[in-house]
Formats: sequence, C-alpha cells, structure tokens
Amino acid sequence: MHDIRAIRENPADFDAALARRGDAGMSSEILALDTARRGKIQSAESAQAEQKKASKEVGAAKGRGDDAEFERLRALVSEKKAEVAAMQTEAKELDAQLTDMLARIPNLPAPDVPEGADEDDNVEVSRWGTPVDLPFAAKEHFDITGVTASMDFDTGAKLSGSRFVVLKGAVARIHRALSQFMIDTHVDKNGLTEVNTPVLVRDEAMYGTDKLPKFGEDSYQTTNGWWLIPTSEVPLTYSVAEGVLDESALPIRMTAHSLCFRSEAGSAGRDTSGMLRQHQFEKVEMVSITHPDTSDDEQKRMLRCAEDLLEQLSVPYRTVLLCTGDMGFGARRTYDIEAWLPGQNAYREISSVSTTGEFQARRMSARFKPAEGGKPEFVHTLNGSGLAVGRCLIAVLENGQREDGSVTLPEVLAPYLGGKKTLATDGTLV
Repeated sequence: MHDIRAIRENPADFDAALARRGDAGMSSEILALDTARRGKIQSAESAQAEQKKASKEVGAAKGRGDDAEFERLRALVSEKKAEVAAMQTEAKELDAQLTDMLARIPNLPAPDVPEGADEDDNVEVSRWGTPVDLPFAAKEHFDITGVTASMDFDTGAKLSGSRFVVLKGAVARIHRALSQFMIDTHVDKNGLTEVNTPVLVRDEAMYGTDKLPKFGEDSYQTTNGWWLIPTSEVPLTYSVAEGVLDESALPIRMTAHSLCFRSEAGSAGRDTSGMLRQHQFEKVEMVSITHPDTSDDEQKRMLRCAEDLLEQLSVPYRTVLLCTGDMGFGARRTYDIEAWLPGQNAYREISSVSTTGEFQARRMSARFKPAEGGKPEFVHTLNGSGLAVGRCLIAVLENGQREDGSVTLPEVLAPYLGGKKTLATDGTLV
C-alpha cells in the first residue's frame, strides 16, 4: 500500500518510480479520486455543522412559540441529515475506490535496483562453486535410474491431476531430510525462531501480504472462504498485523517449513516436466520484521543464510539482483539465488529474498513504538526462501548423479539419512 500523502507531495517522483517498473504514471488519476473523496468529506462536515446549528435553534423557536420557524428549522435539520448521510456514503465509496486502486499498484523499487524489462536484464552479483563437468550426458532428475521408481508422476496425476507428484521410499526420505537440515540450520546457526503455522488463512492475511486483490487467481480458495497459503510468508508476516511492537522487540526473525499451494495461473507450458513447478510443494521460509534503518542489512543477512545452505549441500549457484521489470509485485528489492541443474544445463531459481519496505506493513497496520518516544512507525518486512525443498531435491539429485544412475548425496544429509550417503540404482539408500 502506498502513502497517499507522499503521492500528494511528490506526484512526479511517484510516477517516475512506476515508470522504472515499466508501468504508466497514475498520480493524476489517484489524486483526482483523492480530491473528490476529500471534497465529499468536507461537504459532509459542513452540512453536519449546519445540521447541529439548526438543531439547537429548533428548541429556541419552539420555546418562543414561533411555529413557522420551528417547522422550517425542523425541515432543515431533516434535509441536512439526509445530505450528510448521502455525502458520507459517497465519501466511503470514493475511499473504497481509492484504497482498491492503491492496493493494485506495485511497490516502488529501491534506487539501487537496476532498470530492465525482464530476466535478461537481471544483474549477476556473485557465483559460488563450479558447475560439475560430468563425463556423460547429464539426465534430468526424473530420468536418473535411482530416482525413477520413487518419483511417481502417474499416481500423482491419478490422484490430483497434472503437476502433482508422489514421492516414495528413499527419495521421499531425502526430501524430508533436506527440510529438516534447512530448519535445523536456520534455528541452530542462523538464530531464527521456528514457527508452525496454519496453511489456511483469511482474506485479511492474504491482502495484508499483498497477495490480494491482484493475485487471487494464483491461489486456491476453499468454499468457505479460507485461502491455501502460497507460501508461509503469509501467516508469518501477518502474525504482527494490527499491532504496535516495542522497538526493543525488533528484529523478529522467523522460519517455517510448510506445504504451499499455487494454481500457477498463466504458466501453462512452462516447466511442465518433472517436479520443478508443482501446484503443491514444500518450502522453508524466512521472514524478518525489522526497524526501517536496518532492513537493507537484514536482507543481506537473509541472503547469506540461503546461500550458505547451498554451499553446505555443495550445489553450485549464482546470485542475481532482479531488475525493475522482473521484480515481484510487493518487492522493493529482490535477490534470486539460482542453483545449477546439470540436467537442464542451466541455473534455475531456488530462492528469492525480498524486502518490501513498509509496503506490507501499511496494508496490515504493523507498527513499532520508537524507544525515544513519538508516534508509532511502520515496521519493514522481509521474506526469503530458505529453501524451496522440491527444487533443492532436484539440484541435489542432478548434481550428485553418476553414470550408472546412482546419486552421491551431500555429507551434511548423512545424519538425517541414518549415515547413508548414496542413492543406489535400485532406489535404496546405502
């Protein structure tokens, strides 16, 4: 959500920031609606003042026996009362229109975000590891001999349709081990608080975290109105909504492992093979609630938390700063981490770490009380994948594949796999 006062004061700056995203300026449209809304409010207040004045004079006219004046004033009171009600209704309607308009406008990019149209204009900021030079033709995850029996897309389709998978046996255990490794690292090493959240949330939570109204079609809604979360960013971030925190409570750092659900509307034909893009998937999420002065440093800290996981798993990756045209709706700045997938001979996104500034906090009224006193201020909210479990499974399987169809697994997973370090060609752990 945007600050209407800031738009009034600097409409040209607002339009220029939208232009960096490739969007048309909207300040004139916004301010016209705002002016009409404020005009109705002022007119309602004037009419209400006249109503109160006439109401006081009604009694006086009655007391001195001036029946004609009494009737005139009584009619005036009734007229002004109707005028006030009508103008207040119109003001509310205009306010709702303004709120809806502002809610559909994306966040403004930070000054250091590079301008660009799409992913081709993203800026690589770092790389770690060297893509493995396999002495054989690399296979995608679902074609690796040791994996095929335990990654069942046919049963997933029979149960639920396309873009669902059933994991079995050793592959299911590796998938679980990855999520446990991620959560344990975030809690024991990175100092995040583990949270187990609902996966069903109300409209307010989706709206407050900028998933509604613009992206309702990308999520699933139950018949009684709940939404299946597209990411645990939603319940984690919204947990501080409608409240005023003490500044001493900041930063709040949380992590959660959850099921996530996305309809993938508009992605037909993209990444349909394998389990790269599924309707139901698991993700370990990081969320930070911070003081505005520390949010940029917090984003860098969160980025390192995600990168470190891949380094421990020995998965080569690169980190890119997204350009204005590729950034998500609610983001002020986003770094993507892309893991190397030998089967695709390409780097693919495995984590996004974003700061929203006060964009989400305004939508959900999340503030903090400054230690030195003064009015409450909006917190800053940040979120990041740490990591997408299914995509991490793909990266581990493809980077560890051997020519015979077995897979060498990362050392750090051994404690979660009973000390076993290899997925054999028959689909068992050894």
